[in-house]
Amino acid sequence: MDALQLRELTPAVIGVLVRRGVDFVCAEDAVQEALIQASLTWSVGMPEDPKSWMVTVAWRKFLDAHRAESSRRDREERVHAEPPPGPTETADDTLQLLFLCAHPSLTPNSAVALTLRAVGGLTTWQIAQAYLVPEATMAQRISRAKRTVSGVRFDEPGDLPTVRRVLYLIFNEGYTGDVDLAAEAIRLCRQMVRVASQRTHDAEPRTHDTESDGLLALMLLHHARRPARIGSDGSLVPLALQDRSLWDTSLITEGVDILQRALARDRLGEFQAQAAIAALHADAQRVEDTDWVQIVGWYDELLALTSSPVVELNRAVAVGEADGPAAGLAALAFVDADIPRRAAVSAYLHEKAGDLDVAARLYAEAARSATNLDERNHLIKQAARTGTLRQDGNDTSTINP
Repeated sequence: MDALQLRELTPAVIGVLVRRGVDFVCAEDAVQEALIQASLTWSVGMPEDPKSWMVTVAWRKFLDAHRAESSRRDREERVHAEPPPGPTETADDTLQLLFLCAHPSLTPNSAVALTLRAVGGLTTWQIAQAYLVPEATMAQRISRAKRTVSGVRFDEPGDLPTVRRVLYLIFNEGYTGDVDLAAEAIRLCRQMVRVASQRTHDAEPRTHDTESDGLLALMLLHHARRPARIGSDGSLVPLALQDRSLWDTSLITEGVDILQRALARDRLGEFQAQAAIAALHADAQRVEDTDWVQIVGWYDELLALTSSPVVELNRAVAVGEADGPAAGLAALAFVDADIPRRAAVSAYLHEKAGDLDVAARLYAEAARSATNLDERNHLIKQAARTGTLRQDGNDTSTINP
């Protein structure tokens, strides 16, 4: 069993301990101790039933911790109450753990950290590495999060939209550190979709959650383009210039299939609309084949659902591709001037319109305000390129901001 398979046992084992009456904080600590022992001992031989082994060891770790803090009588009573050996509970508590870790009382950062620890089975060091913070800082964040949810009952109803937002935050963190957070978010999202589809509510399957399907489809479609997103020199490659032969067609096919099944239920949500836009990009074998008219239509649907200025910004780009740069700039005029990346979009549309002076200035402005190093370097190159084109009097090339 590799490290990933071992981590996948984490929510199930935590769920068993919680159902036995252990509070979440103690259960999570005990399972982390069991994971460490498994990594040390399983290399010489795998147990026949890994889950039962983990439950037994985690239970003993809990007892050890309890004994260290309790009187002899309490210790003897707890040992006497220990469940007899045999098959463990079979309920899948992944969804309940996701609800708990993405509790509305937690900040987004705390919810992400606790989810990666309790459901993802990652160590505090791995999470700290992924978020580029000291391990002690991440340990404090996780401890505070566990204290916040320690009084929450395991059977309380959870907020699925909050879970989706947490998973999407994890996905968008990218690939920094020892753990590929995008792949981890996809793994957890698959678990959420699988478990939710097995639950029932009012005698109907909980496949009503088409938005979770939409989120999984969106992740897969974006992740499929990952191999083409970074150039050989480490620089960011815009969508229009990516080598589409590098895109993962199996992920695209899976994402489109999931999306089509979700859309067929006619309960459109934000993630489904975003996935539909990503699917249209993935469907184009060449950038020239992109169906921008349909993409504009999906952005209209998305705007009706979210009223997001970021969506308005992306829609302006699509309008500029579908109806020309003048139309795109007209759409951009309605977008708040303080929205991140607005200057980069304006630069791109001005370049398409042939106004290289303004484009070069706006690319430089966008580079100064960029928070991501790769994006900043890309925008600096765009500013230099358009400045050179202006001096040489050459035609511009189509490059996405």
